Amino acid sequence: MRIEEAMHRPIEEVAGAIRTGELSPVELTAAYLDRIADKDGVLNAFVHVAADALDQAGTLAVAAKEGRILGPLHGIPLAIKDNYLTAGMPTRAGTEAAIEFPGTEGAAVRKLREAGAILLGKTRMHEFAWGMETPPARNPFDTDRVPGGSSGGSGIAVTAGLAMAALGSDTGGSIRIPASLCGTVGIKPTFGRIGRSGIVPHSWSLDHAGPLTRSVADAALLVDVLSGHDPADAGSADEPPTALHAAVRPAREAGAAGLRVGVCRNHFFEALDDEVGAAVEATISRLASDGAEVVEFQVPELAYGLGAIFAIELASSTAYHVHHLAAGRTSAYRDDVRLLVEMGRLVTAPDYLQAERYRTMLAERFLQVFAEVDVVVGPTMPITAWRSGQREVELDGKRESVLETSWRFTYPWNLLGLPAISLPCGYDRNGLPIGFQIAGAAFDEASVIRAAAVVERTVQPRWCF
Repeated sequence: MRIEEAMHRPIEEVAGAIRTGELSPVELTAAYLDRIADKDGVLNAFVHVAADALDQAGTLAVAAKEGRILGPLHGIPLAIKDNYLTAGMPTRAGTEAAIEFPGTEGAAVRKLREAGAILLGKTRMHEFAWGMETPPARNPFDTDRVPGGSSGGSGIAVTAGLAMAALGSDTGGSIRIPASLCGTVGIKPTFGRIGRSGIVPHSWSLDHAGPLTRSVADAALLVDVLSGHDPADAGSADEPPTALHAAVRPAREAGAAGLRVGVCRNHFFEALDDEVGAAVEATISRLASDGAEVVEFQVPELAYGLGAIFAIELASSTAYHVHHLAAGRTSAYRDDVRLLVEMGRLVTAPDYLQAERYRTMLAERFLQVFAEVDVVVGPTMPITAWRSGQREVELDGKRESVLETSWRFTYPWNLLGLPAISLPCGYDRNGLPIGFQIAGAAFDEASVIRAAAVVERTVQPRWCF
């Protein structure tokens, strides 16, 4: 397998070529490092490139020759978001403030190493996992536009061919938003499915870990590697690791027959770009043609979700930053992040409790929904990538902030802690990717992956490499 071919092949195939000696992990890693050196001066996806990446590859090459294969990622070069504590690499969580992040490498990074991954470096993120832009990172489809946030660097790294996959984190959409804007696959599994020890927290009850990848199969494989109980994370679910990857090919071959696809017509289909809406409706129609039962419904209670997640996220993020506020370190934060951190002090106890009451009510409502459907589908975002520095968009004759717009369709699944994936379903007139979101019931990533595998059959992804 040639290096250029390997960069476009599924992780399973590349790992297989490394196992048989057909492909050298040293040559593969060197090719990715060369691409980073050549392209990242413009894209700004990485904040740190691992000095020992080739040494990691050399060690794994020797092990492969000796028949010692560590796991399904043996020799695969990956990237890590900058809020994951990683031995041998600095962790800054996107900030210039003089803050040291205590702790040790957590479960997710450890599992990547145990599976044989090569860690290429740390990807850029919006400061402290706030924000939707990840400055100064640039979208590879149009470098005048944003890649999304907060895991923007990870989205760029995948779509620009700077890594085979990357880790992100998702509090209100921070994996799925850059996946949508950069045209990759991004999955946030069920809350507690992937351990969060060793990740700089943003909002304890909303934070999820997960991968951004080039395909649904790669996403399933990464979730299989990363899932399982993490004793160091109090929010970790005591569930066995998933077995999603093996089901992808059968799902693609079987199609959507018997799959119950829910379409929530309020909230998720309100105030969105015409081209986004058309691409999503066409994808739903293809699912129906492929045998899916499409069930339309409404959840009026979603109208109050933004206030609830803001109360929870602002209060819990500020609780994490309270000692930095007291020490005056927040003066070094970006203006947008400092404002949000300070706003959290205005959330009262009754506000927070009302938000949690709403969350419980909404969870009960969606228990009823998922008794009738297997997945809920819709657009990941109302818009495609906006221009750097743009602060507002106009939808249905109304101007609103890009912050409000960008996470409107993603945050409900964080409030509920339910699994959700974004994958490309088309491209707008400017060639910018359009994301299709699929969510499922708690710990039913299998249905989400099944539906995503079927959708993926009809969309030819475009890569910037």
